Amino acid sequence: MTLNCLIVDDEPLARQLLSDYVKKIPFLRLEKTCSSPIEAIEVLHNTPIDILFLDVQMPEITGIGLLKVLSKKPYVILTTAYSEYAIEGYELDVMDYLLKPITFERFFKAMEKASARLKLVQAPEQTPPSTPDTTDKPDATSAEPQPSFIFVKDGTTLVKIRLADIKYIEGMKDYVAIHTPQKKFVVHQRMKNMETMLPTDRFIRIHHSYIVSLDWIDAVQKERVQIGNMSLPISDSYLKAFRAFIGDNM
Repeated sequence: MTLNCLIVDDEPLARQLLSDYVKKIPFLRLEKTCSSPIEAIEVLHNTPIDILFLDVQMPEITGIGLLKVLSKKPYVILTTAYSEYAIEGYELDVMDYLLKPITFERFFKAMEKASARLKLVQAPEQTPPSTPDTTDKPDATSAEPQPSFIFVKDGTTLVKIRLADIKYIEGMKDYVAIHTPQKKFVVHQRMKNMETMLPTDRFIRIHHSYIVSLDWIDAVQKERVQIGNMSLPISDSYLKAFRAFIGDNM
């Protein structure tokens, strides 16, 4: 899978550094570099972009300002020398935050994370090509296997977590806690983003604050899900979808 990239930064040296980094990674393709958000808006309207590398402090419109006016956003990675913009960036659902000066090692870790997430998002949408034959079973040899893990940032470390180990995910404002048998990972991430990282046939959101794994559900009682010694509530807004999900997997 090739990811199309757009770099937006008013500093020529910063654009060149990121361009060089992109060219070193085989699954990335640089579509264009822009020196201003105004120029970038036109590119985003006319060119499919998977990843937007976006500086924050620029003349005319800041990177944050650009994010606020875009109706449809690619995955965004902020690139800036100012760490105080991190929280605001995560509130706008940015994928990652690269603090200048950016090392290639840190850049590569961000790209591995982006690739893993995009594969998870796109995998459920892939369907076998239609044929005159109306058989119910797709050709298993032509189906691309879904990823069995996700990458998350635990503090300053990028951690690989097997999907099979995730029991449930708990939302805590701008953070989530990923509960596994081994430990609890607290990640600076939003629940909305976590949903896009997980396969929809194995995980379902049951509450504003909870996503659960089908594999780890021990029982469903009234409007609660039992996972081990934890009893998690199912909110009214997710109840209908959850019942349909359980019915499809019984």
